[in-house]
Amino acid sequence: MELTINDTPCVFTSGQTILEVAKAHGIFIPTLCHLPNCAPTGACRICVVEVWGARTLVASCAAPAAEGMIVHTDSDRVLRARRTILRLMLDSGNHDCLLCPAAGDCALQSLAYRYGVGTGSFERPRPRYRPETGNPFIVRDFSKCILCGRCVQACNEIQVNEAIDYGYRGAAAKIVAGCDTALAESDCVFCGECLQVCPTGALSMVDARRKPRLCETRPVRTTCPYCGVGCQMDVYVQDGRIRHVLGAEDGHNEGSLCVKGRFALDFTAHPERLTTPLVRRDGALVPAGWDEAIELVAARLLASRDAHGPDALGFLASARCTNEENYLFQKLARRMGTNNVDHCARLCHASSLEALVQAFGSASPTNIMADVGNAEVILVTGSNTTETHPVFAARVKRAVRAGATLVVVDPRAVALTRHAHLWLRPAPGTDIAWINGLMHVILREGLENRAFIHSRTEGFEELRAALEPYTPEYVQSATGIPSADLERAARLYARAGAATILYCMGITQHACGTDTVLALADLALLCGQVGRPGAGINPLRGQNNVQGSCDMGGLPGFLPGYGRVDDEAALGRMESLWMTSLSRTPGLTATEMFASPQVRAMFIMGENPAVSDADVAHVRKRLEGLDFLAVQDIFLTETAGLADVVLPAASALEKDGTFTNTDRRVQRVRAAVPCPGQALPDWRILNMLSERLGLGPGPDSPEAVMAEIAQAAPIYGGIDYRRIEGQGLVWPCPDKTHPGTPILHRESFPRGKGRFVPVHPQPPAETPDAAYPLTLGTGRVLEHYHTGTMTRKSEGLNRIVPECFVEMNPADAARLGVIHGQRVQVASRRGEISVRAQVTERVAEGHVFIPFHFAEAAANVLTNPALDPLARIPEFKACAVRVTPE
Repeated sequence: MELTINDTPCVFTSGQTILEVAKAHGIFIPTLCHLPNCAPTGACRICVVEVWGARTLVASCAAPAAEGMIVHTDSDRVLRARRTILRLMLDSGNHDCLLCPAAGDCALQSLAYRYGVGTGSFERPRPRYRPETGNPFIVRDFSKCILCGRCVQACNEIQVNEAIDYGYRGAAAKIVAGCDTALAESDCVFCGECLQVCPTGALSMVDARRKPRLCETRPVRTTCPYCGVGCQMDVYVQDGRIRHVLGAEDGHNEGSLCVKGRFALDFTAHPERLTTPLVRRDGALVPAGWDEAIELVAARLLASRDAHGPDALGFLASARCTNEENYLFQKLARRMGTNNVDHCARLCHASSLEALVQAFGSASPTNIMADVGNAEVILVTGSNTTETHPVFAARVKRAVRAGATLVVVDPRAVALTRHAHLWLRPAPGTDIAWINGLMHVILREGLENRAFIHSRTEGFEELRAALEPYTPEYVQSATGIPSADLERAARLYARAGAATILYCMGITQHACGTDTVLALADLALLCGQVGRPGAGINPLRGQNNVQGSCDMGGLPGFLPGYGRVDDEAALGRMESLWMTSLSRTPGLTATEMFASPQVRAMFIMGENPAVSDADVAHVRKRLEGLDFLAVQDIFLTETAGLADVVLPAASALEKDGTFTNTDRRVQRVRAAVPCPGQALPDWRILNMLSERLGLGPGPDSPEAVMAEIAQAAPIYGGIDYRRIEGQGLVWPCPDKTHPGTPILHRESFPRGKGRFVPVHPQPPAETPDAAYPLTLGTGRVLEHYHTGTMTRKSEGLNRIVPECFVEMNPADAARLGVIHGQRVQVASRRGEISVRAQVTERVAEGHVFIPFHFAEAAANVLTNPALDPLARIPEFKACAVRVTPE
């Protein structure tokens, strides 16, 4: 269809607004309240235009375009209206542009300048509300608010946190949190979406006047260093310091960030950053030069290898370092003769790797995160998505608002259950039973996808026979899930045109984690819910580059690109590239390195096993007993404090490279600020060490390393820095013309046909008894990350969550005489910690929850090191504890 704007013919499609048509044709119409991807409100009226035949001006953001319409965007009538609206806005509050921190980045100021409008046309009201400053992140200055509603839409329609809304009426109207309470006392999670979309200075950062204005800083596009969502962000820098952070609106995160990405990058300038190498002398770590430190590391690693063989060495790579650095790290280990190289994926998704390779031939998420919007049914299990992957959780919540059905399966009342159509609450460690129960119901009612099973799978009859005992009644007795709810969930999933499974460590961190993931894969295959838009099975990656660390070969059994270390074709490619012979023997996993006396020396890059691993008392004892320990990190972590040599590294904000997020999307990382002191990027340190070990110099830049990765890993064959300068690329991307692969397994599986693998429930390795009557699960909170190395250096985050706690059900608390806020001792068979009690219905009776971020009260003092027999992942999610009031 066609209309005319300012005498220019403009083609459009049905459903577009006048504003959208104008933007598509490069015609400017001012907006203040308009927010892309949200329902138009027409609240500010600044976008009014004149439509021939209409008696009044119309708001172009809300008015649908029509065939033959004649529109004028700059007529005298329109300009008079805009100037009047601007005068009213300017005089309605205290718009002191010379002193406002938003000056130079204020849409209201820009429009006032454009249309030549100043203040003083109307009587200015006295300020009705005082600014709110009682939280660590956001100042709310109501005198600058024009009630455009962008913050309300950002909170309710984009992040779907529903923390703020309009309050009161008339001249008393304001934006309120909850029942007009302070943000810090409301449901606000400080994602800062409202701050980013505010068109005036009504919302600003705390201490904004102590910082340069946005227009006085230099932006650097990079990737968030926190979770596996891999949000794109613009970091604004002045004088070598990060001053502001905005989400990249043209990134896959569409401008959104979480509280950590937006407000917790100040760790880069923390005074405790490592700035010089340290070596241990007379029992103490003291500063040393780079030459001495590198020489010592090389000499001691070579001495251990020469004395005890290559497999006496252990190497831990890092999910927080770049792809290039992890590639160089595992290359160094393997060129020294050992496959004893692993990283934290061993503690989170090793069971996904084992299971999905068996079922599909590939262990990666099948769909990109944006594809969740195509799902009719979303099954989330073992994932506290809103706290561990908050920006992706917003996508899930938006999909639900748009009509998708959400089923959440979790023993704990995670925040996502508020949005669920159905919440199943199984007892911890009983996941295989309810998954088998779903499949039993699907088969009993004939809801399986027979065409898909026939053409694309094998092993179906064995699965059918194995599922016969898992009636809804049996599952109810085994898990506590009501049989009617189980049947409803089965029908929802099987009947969906497209259904996706999202899961995380609540599924994988069990002694039977591999079998549980196999059961989820069986469910997806049974209903043909894989290989299509909206249909897939997606393990959510916990850390910023855990996917990339696996891709790069940071695993004892896999080379870069997932070629097995005992596969001659894959080995031949690597030996030819590296011009050396390699070991054919799979190495030890991280958990085996700490269990085996075979390993005598370790080199750890960016990992903190003294807090993150199960039964940390044993891990710390093992680290202390090594002949030699070298640690490369940005802070003196609990692990680094035990080392013989500590090498100061650059953070993700201080170096170039790439991360690969949970989409399998390879994205650029760019240095925004300089390294502190003598700290160096990890890739430079590894090159220095490689030369000192006699292995020769490495590639002289991250870009050159990526060129080598493209040769080593066929799934990265078409990726180079030029192609990912803007948007990243999703692997597999085998050549320079390939566009990437957002959805895996569309026509076939890497192993040929998908394989059904029947599995059966196994009890947790440790169950409650009279001495330890409660079941402990561990996990994360929104405000902190992993072992707290970065987030616990943020003053703002520490104000919100300052210490460790244990969640207890009110019935358990009453029985034990524990009151909310009281300090308690939590003990297991491995140790005890002192924490503060939170009495809450979030956990069921008989269960407790502790976050693992706090070294001074490390939850992993308590956890059980019992291992999954295939993945060698510890059982973090179920161990027996007791709670005693202090």
